[in-house]
Amino acid sequence: MAETTYFPRRLILAGAMISGVLLALAVHMLGVRYGLDLGGLWRSDPHSFMPAGAAIAWWLIAAVGFSGGYFTATLMDSAVSGRIPQGMRQFLIAIGVLVLAGVAQAASAPSAIPTISGVLAGLAALCLGAVMAFCGAHFALRRA
Repeated sequence: MAETTYFPRRLILAGAMISGVLLALAVHMLGVRYGLDLGGLWRSDPHSFMPAGAAIAWWLIAAVGFSGGYFTATLMDSAVSGRIPQGMRQFLIAIGVLVLAGVAQAASAPSAIPTISGVLAGLAALCLGAVMAFCGAHFALRRA
């Protein structure tokens, strides 16, 4: 029987955080294409409420960042210990590459939102995704 190999927890945490942040940014880029704009929070019109699209975008980015960090940390921990078959690992890698390629294609088109607002929304999505990916990865590693 093969001996179980253990990776340093910090390496798994870092990999899961990077994956969660990339997934959160991917959801942000795809959301902008479909009208879910984070920049709706910074509009200066005092007579209008915050658009529902901005709230949905915030929650969607947070949920994807958290779940991306959590599931990536769980999968990395399982893969290192040999509990995931080689075929499943290759399938998951292929799905990740396809998702990121689709996001890259969506991000290459001209943006529908102004530049400054887009940069601020991108930085907000990055920070939110990083915090939520850390929380998800941390909870997954505490559970393992």
